[in-house]
Parts: sequence; structure tokens; C-alpha cells
Amino acid sequence: MLRSLRKLIPRGYQLEQDGFLYPRTWQRAMSTQNVQLQPEMLRVALVTSQNDPAKHSEEHLGQYYTISPEEVKEALPHGLPARFKLQMKTFNEACIMVRRPAVELIGYLKHTNLSHPAVRYLLYGEKTTGKTMVLCHAVHYCARQNWVIVHIPDAHLWVKNCKELLPSSYNKERLDQPVEAAKWLKNFTTTNGKLLAQIKTKQKYVWGKRDVTEEGCSLIDLAEKGLAWVTYASDAVGVILKELKQQSCQGSFRLLVAVDGINSLWGKTALKHNKQNVSVEELTLIHNLRKMVENDWAGGAIVATLSQTGAPFTPRPLYLPQELLGRDGFAALDPFVPIEVCNYTDAEFESCYQYYLERKWLQHGKANTKEGRLELRFLSGRNPGLFERISAFL
Repeated sequence: MLRSLRKLIPRGYQLEQDGFLYPRTWQRAMSTQNVQLQPEMLRVALVTSQNDPAKHSEEHLGQYYTISPEEVKEALPHGLPARFKLQMKTFNEACIMVRRPAVELIGYLKHTNLSHPAVRYLLYGEKTTGKTMVLCHAVHYCARQNWVIVHIPDAHLWVKNCKELLPSSYNKERLDQPVEAAKWLKNFTTTNGKLLAQIKTKQKYVWGKRDVTEEGCSLIDLAEKGLAWVTYASDAVGVILKELKQQSCQGSFRLLVAVDGINSLWGKTALKHNKQNVSVEELTLIHNLRKMVENDWAGGAIVATLSQTGAPFTPRPLYLPQELLGRDGFAALDPFVPIEVCNYTDAEFESCYQYYLERKWLQHGKANTKEGRLELRFLSGRNPGLFERISAFL
């Protein structure tokens, strides 16, 4: 078990043989930090009965709220992290911790002035601090408030893993990604199906010599066309995004553009076409998504995260916006409202620790002791992702 843990723990932490969950290295380090766990922290309220994100406030910080399976399938069909989905199956529930960055972000969204240009909110922080979960919390809020949601989870997959690249029928200088476009359209209609049926196209679109979409066609029909004819999927995504952007300022709906790993839009790709490296500017999906994160439209908001995963050619320790976005990306998104997502606070760590204990996620005999709790805190550095991975071994 120690060999596996060494892969998870950052360099600089020295584990002693048979020292895990025993007061040796960790105890010396914790004593220098003068960490005191208050008795009342052990009685922290783990789960709140308030499951409406619009009503979350500072009094709910560190508590978990529950999302019903139906809401997960509709609002977050493709946005939750893979390891969180595994926890959902294990615990037979979907619980998200209410954290300060999420409460702050939702507060901004509540007071959005729909007549002003869309404001860009940028979530950043060190690796696995929970940026994606904060984004999902905001997406859930907007879904409850009947916003149209353009959610791009794992944007880096569009520039790293692509099963098929085809020359665009609309612009020969670009490349379509029909499989990725069709997959996104399916999830997009799942989240917004009822609202898309009410939004009509404002112009005529010609797909081929005998294939035309007339003005007044609903966006749900347009999406289904892209699903039925996969070769049109990338162009269908572009048309839908264009219509939403043009009509959002009319006040008939509110629009949220949520992008996980937005720095991928200005990075390098790992794709090749005809044995030639492909640049991000050549990809139809990236071209259309870049237009959506411009703030030249009104009637909504743009929320995005920065991801080290989406920056494969960037040194791992970097996490600040200017470091991950680069000069072009930073210039394209400026101005924006930065929101840092940090490691767990002491109260949040205690809440997560107790949650894992109650769900039997921590099985080690020493895990439910003061010494075990303190050592887990030290080993993980209160990093949410690292704590979850370490706990999976116990």
C-alpha cells in the first residue's frame, strides 16, 4: 500500500516503513503547523437539507447537498469528473460540497445584468482543488433557474483525443470532428430539450443541394438533424451556437456558457491530419467555441475553468491564468473576474473526512482515530483530489 501511496503524494513527503497512520513523520510536521482540531468540528453537519443551489449561503459552507438522479441525468449528463461518478455508484447518491467559490460565483450569477455584455468568470487554482465541481455547482444552479446551458466538459479532449477528422464542407481550411460534435449535441439536447423547442432559427441554412433548413426551424430539430447526419454535426453545433448568441440579447432566455479547461482553446493539439500537425485554429468546434467566449453578446454569463490537464506542454506547477492561457488566450479573455479555488479549509476537510467515514469509504482500522485523521490531513495537504485518491486505498 505504501508503494501505491508514494505515487500519489507530492515529492518532499517522506513515508517511514510501517509509519502510515502512526505518529512519526506526520506528527513532527503537524506539530510545526500547530494544528488544533476543535471538538465541535467532529460534530459538523455533513449534509444539508437545502438542495436548492439558489439558497446556498455561507451558513452551508462545508456541507454536502444532494442532487437527485433525475437532475444529474438532465443537468449534468457529461460534466461530472470520472472519479466522482465512481463515488456516486459506490455511495448510491450524488452529493456536492458547498464551497465558498461556488457561493461567490452563484451570487454573481444571481445579480447578472442581462442588458450588459456577458461577464466572464474564470475559476483557477492548483491541480485537483475542485474547480470542476464548483463549475458543476454553478451549472446546476442555472439548470434550476431555466437557463440555456452550453456546457463543454473537458475541452482538452477536443484537441487531444479525436477519433475522426474530416475536411469541413463549409470551410475547406477547417477540420470537422463529427464524433465529438454528435456526442456533445446529444448531451446538449438532454439538458436543454424543452427550451430549445421554443427557440427558432432567424435565417435559412443550406447544407447541400437538396438539404435546406428553413427560417423558423426549432433548435431542437436542428440538433436532431446533426445527430441524424453526423457529417453535419460540427456545422450544426456552429449554427446552434450562432443562433443562441444572436438571440440571447432579446431577453427570451438566459444563456450560460460553461467551459471546463478553457485554456485548451489556445494551446497545442495532439492531432494529426494527413500526417501533418493540426493547430487549434483549424478545428471547427474550437473556432465556434472561441466565438462563444467573447463578450460581444448580452443576456447571460460565461464561466470557465483553467486546467493543467488541458495544458499538456506546460510545466505542472503552473496554475495562474496568465501562465496557463498564454499571451493570446489571456488577451482573448481579458477582462474577466478571477475566482481562486483553493484546497480544503480545516472545516471542509473535516466534513469530507466524516463523510467518507459514514459512507464506509475509509476502511483502515486506524482511519477513525485522531492520529489517523491528522496523518490523512498531512499526507493530502487538504487537497480534495489527493485526499480522495489516498482514501481509496484505505
